[in-house]
Amino acid sequence: MSTHTVTASPAETCAPGRAARELGLKRSELDLAARLGRIRTVPDEGGGGRRVPRAEIDRLSAEPGFPEALRESVRTVGTRDAAALMEVAPTRFTRFARAGLVVPVTFYLNRYRAVVWRYLADELRAFAAAPEHAGLLHGPTPQTLRGPLAAGLDLRARNWRGRHLGFLLRQAEDPWQRAGALASLLDPVHIAEVVPDPYERAHLGRFRPAPPGYGTPGSPAALLAERIATADDPDEIAWLRADLTHALAEARDERPAPRPTTAATAALALAPPAASPAASPAAPPGERPTERGRLRLLGWLRRGGT
Repeated sequence: MSTHTVTASPAETCAPGRAARELGLKRSELDLAARLGRIRTVPDEGGGGRRVPRAEIDRLSAEPGFPEALRESVRTVGTRDAAALMEVAPTRFTRFARAGLVVPVTFYLNRYRAVVWRYLADELRAFAAAPEHAGLLHGPTPQTLRGPLAAGLDLRARNWRGRHLGFLLRQAEDPWQRAGALASLLDPVHIAEVVPDPYERAHLGRFRPAPPGYGTPGSPAALLAERIATADDPDEIAWLRADLTHALAEARDERPAPRPTTAATAALALAPPAASPAASPAAPPGERPTERGRLRLLGWLRRGGT
């Protein structure tokens, strides 16, 4: 962690569950508000995650329209409700989302492991109210979009990853954490190519956030969520690799990755050999000590020993 990290005592902050109750939000709504930067959080000085400052709760409680306005600012809708909100057909709204004109803010997997994207209601209302979007809402789909959509264009996952990365970077407090946030969207092969040093790669892994958890680790649902959270577009991958390279250079300058020291090994190599007790003459190869003793006894008898 950075030496400049500011933490607050439990008396000055609230756990997320309590903060959600005091703000009239569900826990998932508070988490989303924090991800969007609507609610400020701080690290827990005990290392137990993040907490909401008491001053932030007081600030939000004093805003006009509280708590309804706060709840509405983080309300999300699925495709059908989003289309109704914008007064278009669901198929047209899906084309907007696939083309990247509207960006999902979160997703979940239904019982059939199908991806259900969710969108901020506030953003959809703003999109529909913009005069420059009137033709998109009620006219034919422009040719510039029709061709890519027919070819299979779908930017929903990529746009969600961009939003997710923004959240991770806002939470990062030093260069290693920023590098870990960028690495969290790359698969291990790309990370190994950008970070060939195994000690640096292991250190980077400490700051690499895990993908959103869905189901038991290794389950089909968890693997699908991990695939959504991993960059797969060549342009996106190239951009992430370039940013990771730059972030790693800053991280090395501030604090190089730890690696095993060779001081102990060098000390052992330079130390003089320890004195050993006198040893009996070595026996000829393959000769056992009992055989050596028997031969000595026979020689003594031949010399007239009694």
